[in-house]
Amino acid sequence: MIDIKVPPVGESISEVTLIKWTKPDGQWVERDEILCELESEKATFELNAEQAGILKQVAKEGDTLHIGDLACSIDDKAERPAELPQQAIKETPSPEVTNQPQPNTLTSAVKATPVASNIIADKKIDASQIHGSGSLGKITKNDVLASLEKPGTLPGKTLFSREEKREKMSNLRKTVSRRLVEAKNTTAMLTTFNEVDMGPIMDLRSKYKDAFKEKHAVGLGFMSFFTKAVCIALQEWKSVNAYIDNDEIIYHDYCDISIAVSAPKGLVVPVIRNAESLSMAEIEKAVANLAGKARDNKLTIEEMTGGTFTITNGGVFGSLMSTPIINIPQSAILGMHKIQDRPMAINGQVVIRPMMYLALSYDHRIIDGRESVGFLVRVKELLENPILLLAAQDPAKMLLEL
Repeated sequence: MIDIKVPPVGESISEVTLIKWTKPDGQWVERDEILCELESEKATFELNAEQAGILKQVAKEGDTLHIGDLACSIDDKAERPAELPQQAIKETPSPEVTNQPQPNTLTSAVKATPVASNIIADKKIDASQIHGSGSLGKITKNDVLASLEKPGTLPGKTLFSREEKREKMSNLRKTVSRRLVEAKNTTAMLTTFNEVDMGPIMDLRSKYKDAFKEKHAVGLGFMSFFTKAVCIALQEWKSVNAYIDNDEIIYHDYCDISIAVSAPKGLVVPVIRNAESLSMAEIEKAVANLAGKARDNKLTIEEMTGGTFTITNGGVFGSLMSTPIINIPQSAILGMHKIQDRPMAINGQVVIRPMMYLALSYDHRIIDGRESVGFLVRVKELLENPILLLAAQDPAKMLLEL
């Protein structure tokens, strides 16, 4: 019998939560197969089978385990079944494959009577939102008609419901909560705003995105432009790229850019190391890689540790303006927002331009108004003149040695 214990997962982490078992108790498992998912206060990771054998679960889903605690055992002396059950050899769907039902269709998991199916198709209703009252949860004609009686309410939702749901806060969510409160209570946080005309970058992307993707095998998004602009501005405004350590200020000659990502289990902030030394394609590949790992809960603690400055994009959710909270111990965070066409006065004429509000939250203990405003204005200048991202200054001034 082989004992599978919770391994050390990083400094200062003493306990984890068992999120779910990926293999049922008593089932045959192969060597290196994933047995369960564990969550620490910083990341999610997996336990693998050290040998092939029969799995014997010890801990339960939702249990809090300390480092070194026994999670399960494997009977490596057991004989391999002559014929594995279908469940044991069934492939697990890839995380990238979504099983969300499409509107106007019935998935194999949703059963309905013929009459109910016809009404669903005719009225273009999402069948997954209807609660079936028939045998084995089958949707009946009356279930569909009931969902249509109250326009403006969610189909299948019990009217005047007073139900509540209580669930344990995950380690990751507790850590996020603690750090946000700590940031509000321990920093002198202020936010300054500006707006940027995204037209030049949108034109550049439209012109070169196909060629960029063909050559570099990655899409050309906005994040690489913002990361480049931020890195240039950070190297000009040193205090924005620094942070306080007790009674000292630590300045960085490199830019480790944290990218805030909304993952299934909460907000995570993976880091792009030495972003100032990366090309646009390298930045896009790093962003895509980290975002993919965040969605699949595959980020390591090392990938989320450190960072000298953070960029967060609330615009992907439709946010027009916000005041982002500093990612301590950093001293500043840049908030991107939704691009929206707005009338702008340009050379005495009213012109419709694609505008984005930018927000810079900063710690006033280390960054003064001059630095915060100067930094944000520099980022705006670089984004509205993307050619400056190549050499950080106007090519004409370079030519004239000005």
